[in-house]
Amino acid sequence: MNYLKTAALLAALTVFLIFIGGIIGGRGGAIVALIMAGVMNFVTYWWSDKIVLRMYGAKEVGVSEAPTLYGIVRDLTMKAGMPMPKVYTMDSDAPNAFATGRNPSHAAVAVTTGIMKFLSKEELMGVMGHELAHIKHRDILIATVAATIAGAISYMSHMAYYASFFGGGDRDDDRGSNPLVGIVMMIVAPIAAMVIQMAISRSREYVADDGGAAIAGNPLYLANALRKLDYYNKKIPLDGVNQATSHLFIVSPVSNLSGGGLVKLFSTHPPIEERIRRLEGMVGLAGMR
Repeated sequence: MNYLKTAALLAALTVFLIFIGGIIGGRGGAIVALIMAGVMNFVTYWWSDKIVLRMYGAKEVGVSEAPTLYGIVRDLTMKAGMPMPKVYTMDSDAPNAFATGRNPSHAAVAVTTGIMKFLSKEELMGVMGHELAHIKHRDILIATVAATIAGAISYMSHMAYYASFFGGGDRDDDRGSNPLVGIVMMIVAPIAAMVIQMAISRSREYVADDGGAAIAGNPLYLANALRKLDYYNKKIPLDGVNQATSHLFIVSPVSNLSGGGLVKLFSTHPPIEERIRRLEGMVGLAGMR
């Protein structure tokens, strides 16, 4: 179901881009905006692992430096039939983890030193299973596509704003000639695109939870880990968090990016309680031991 939801949301973003492009500058304007956003996000996608790992001061480790962590990742990748990703640690007491890389052959998993302190081996297996599921499902690519389309919509909305004041638009009609329309477009379009982009991010977390539970072999490993991670992250915040990368982490390192109600629309992660409830509901299903 979450695969279909992701596809539907990406389609909605694309339709929205075409719609905004038609209002502002026709097909040509939408294509220009898409190319501009695509170039920026292509660079981010291709070098995302190096950029994010350097941003958080992550250090690559092997079996001698982190035998338990490295052994868990090695065993789970073999079980999942995946290439072995590079393993990194970040010096922080805040327990968290993320995966990055453009494809399974060029991927990395990173954990904080805090997560190895607070979680049991089984719970760490659940977390690593979740991160490997992100890699297996190519979620970095999906997030990049969503960011590219959302970025193009944002560019288009700014084009509408400036066109409304400087006489942009076709000579045959008055598209973009109303300043009020330009202002509304500049405000509403990026917000709508962001809401859809965040919904895609949340749907991928659910998919990674399901896949991670299967890789780890027991959904309760991840459920128990999430409960601990939620508790400790509220007490020990992760320093130097860049909000643009917060969606990568298994639990949001920014407190206002996860929640319910209206806040949920702009959250990168689903509510922890809902994720735990779903995982606990998987107990006893075929293939879960």
